[in-house]
Amino acid sequence: MKSATVFEIKDELQQLPPAQLVELCLRLVKFKKENKELLTYLLFEANGLDQYIQLIKTETTDQFGEINTSNLYFAKKTIRKILRNINKYIRYTGSKQAEIELLLFYCKTLKESGIAYQKSTALVNLYDNQLKKIKKAIETLHEDLQYDYNRELDVL
Repeated sequence: MKSATVFEIKDELQQLPPAQLVELCLRLVKFKKENKELLTYLLFEANGLDQYIQLIKTETTDQFGEINTSNLYFAKKTIRKILRNINKYIRYTGSKQAEIELLLFYCKTLKESGIAYQKSTALVNLYDNQLKKIKKAIETLHEDLQYDYNRELDVL
């Protein structure tokens, strides 16, 4: 089955009555966990981006605290899982500034965690790729914000 384009879906949704639109949204939410999380963000969290970012930072700190450091293999798996969650939250916000703040926080927390990530080529590459993503996102911001974020990036 070929899926419709976003434009076609938008036109069709505009023609539906509100009650049927609500039914479709609820059905979509029941279908996949990510859809439910995105709708939760859009309805309840989108107005308070700063509080949402703080909530994610707190959750990330807790996840870093639970990392099994007895073996680098287990630590690597958990570090990747944390990054996947952060990237998911970044997609929900759609904000470059939120992306930069969360990735900077992730890199800072990884560095301060005491995990010897330098011993793993995969983790070093993961860390370097996040720095590249941050640099790329910084270039899209206003000059004043670029300066502030570049200073934070230089610390890493």
